[in-house]
Amino acid sequence: MAQTIVFDVNETLLDLAALDPLFERLFGDAGARREWFTQVLQSAMTITLTGRYEDFSAVGAAALAMVAERRGLTLADDDRQAVGAAMRRLPPHPEVPEALEDLRDAGFRLVALTNSAPEAMDEQLAHAGLRPLFSEALSVDRARALKPARAVYETAASTLGEPPAALTMVAAHGWDVAGAMSAGWRGAFVARPGQVWEALFPPPQIIGADLKAVSRELIAAG
Repeated sequence: MAQTIVFDVNETLLDLAALDPLFERLFGDAGARREWFTQVLQSAMTITLTGRYEDFSAVGAAALAMVAERRGLTLADDDRQAVGAAMRRLPPHPEVPEALEDLRDAGFRLVALTNSAPEAMDEQLAHAGLRPLFSEALSVDRARALKPARAVYETAASTLGEPPAALTMVAAHGWDVAGAMSAGWRGAFVARPGQVWEALFPPPQIIGADLKAVSRELIAAG
């Protein structure tokens, strides 16, 4: 069986910077996009640590409302819906299609694993033109937990029919890779601008500046 590589989607494969013009229009500050996604991740971690599960779109909507409140703004329904719709139409980072094609052509089994709900995940990957490159696309909805909950990685391994040691998690979030490694997976960290490895965890097997660099190391390692 081909070695299986599992990829996070948002920020790892898809470029959230494409949302900056929308956040500039809504908040008068493109930097609000980073504030929003940081709040998304904080809220997702809180939900995970308290043993709850929420659809990731609902987490995103709540985080958007929190950022607006923090900035003393009120967003119209159409504006909130525009952010959700734009999340489903994100472009891939420039090097992503070629890197995935290289891995597929080298014989790897490619799988997507995202916090996004199944419908949103399907739209994201289809719009980005990436879905044909993956043999499977999995949502955390199967585990009823958000990453980096251990149940997500255990459920994914069971679904794929492989032992954890046969799986490698690729993500631009240190906490995602660390979560997978804690569940027995191997890890590869995409150190995109602004992203650094989780200092309290042992480093993963592979660290690269973008997905092309990571894919070269994965292929070299066999």
